[in-house]
Amino acid sequence: MLNRIDLRGSRRDPRGLLPRAQLDVAQAVEKIRPVVEAVRDHGYAAIREATEKFDGVRLERLRVPVEAITAAEKSLDPNVRAALLVAIERARKVHADQRRTDVTTQVVPGGTVTERWVPVSRVGLYVPGGLAVLASTVVMNVVPAQEAGVPSLVVASPPQASNGGLPDPTILGACALLGVTEVYGVGGAQAIAMLGYGSAGRSGADLADDFEHCAPVDVITGPGNIWVTAAKRLLQGTVGIDAEAGPTEIAILADDSASPVHVAADLISQAEHDPLAASVLVTDSPALADAVDLQLAVQVSATKHESRVRESLSGKQSGIVLVDDLEQGLAIVDDYAAEHLEIQTRGARELAMRVRNAGAIFVGAYSPVSLGDYAAGSNHVLPTAGCARHSSGLSVQSFLRGIHVIEYDEAALRASAPHVVALANAEDLPAHGQAVTARFTELPSSGGAA
Repeated sequence: MLNRIDLRGSRRDPRGLLPRAQLDVAQAVEKIRPVVEAVRDHGYAAIREATEKFDGVRLERLRVPVEAITAAEKSLDPNVRAALLVAIERARKVHADQRRTDVTTQVVPGGTVTERWVPVSRVGLYVPGGLAVLASTVVMNVVPAQEAGVPSLVVASPPQASNGGLPDPTILGACALLGVTEVYGVGGAQAIAMLGYGSAGRSGADLADDFEHCAPVDVITGPGNIWVTAAKRLLQGTVGIDAEAGPTEIAILADDSASPVHVAADLISQAEHDPLAASVLVTDSPALADAVDLQLAVQVSATKHESRVRESLSGKQSGIVLVDDLEQGLAIVDDYAAEHLEIQTRGARELAMRVRNAGAIFVGAYSPVSLGDYAAGSNHVLPTAGCARHSSGLSVQSFLRGIHVIEYDEAALRASAPHVVALANAEDLPAHGQAVTARFTELPSSGGAA
């Protein structure tokens, strides 16, 4: 079922050796550009039109009534409610420790620089509702924003025809548990455009009531399909975004101590998300590779989303990579920079601490990716498509801005003046130096009336 890539004996640079699902985001941008621009120009009317076209739902309102959010929480399955509360509690514990404090550095006597950490004023948190309705993503978006101290949070999630045009009830119930009451039943590119531009349109026309009004946000976070990703790319600069999320990925670095049952189950768990999901096993054990293939044959046939899983696992983006040893394997997975990296080897923690590139690392036989998806306390909104080389997963920092506050007294500035003047003249920007020396010398009179 899984393609095999044999790199044993290879001396090639590992970069680019592992395939990935290919998404043409640039092409998708051009397809959704008219939708985004229509929302920018016409607001509410364009959002309704796009929602009816793409989701088959004619919106009576954008905003979900608070009563519907409260009712959804009351109707939650008790086991689901308990699980969401555990996920919230654990996520709060982890994310609370990420909070930064202001730091003041005395650079010279009388001269300080303070770095303040200030939350953005308003954020838009997107929660998908396509192949999988991800109530857990409500937790992963909302908790770090709340812990950062963001004063205004809004959740957008696609309307479900089966729920009277409202978002999925479990998503609404999760919002209620987190105290989020501003929720919009809008999905796709039109949701991202609504969050970025607001729903009033360029005319700024008065809307009938608050159920039609969504004020624009400063930052948009959360995963979504290619249309959501394309819209985020188009709005970047108008708003901040967390990342351009692609199909989910799992890479597993394993040796002959790993259980083929566990490895196969974990590969399937990510393949379940999307036919384009990538599931990659990197191992120095041909025996393990063969055993995993046998397990996949058994487990895939028994899984609910068999067709989707088979398409993912047999795709070019998935496979088993054979390597000479774990050192070569570590180089391969480090270059691949997976969204999720599992290490199921002897000395797994030691190897994990040597990894430089991964969205999140799951160590040992009892830390599967699905634990991180729901109840580990970590965040599951993570960089994909190799972006873990330069980007981090969603965290409290995603919603904070560092602002430097500079405060020098007269003596400190006087002592610094020669350095400022020297550098200003070297860059042929003499007025920069004069802005300092003007504080210590008399400037010529302007000649104006007394």
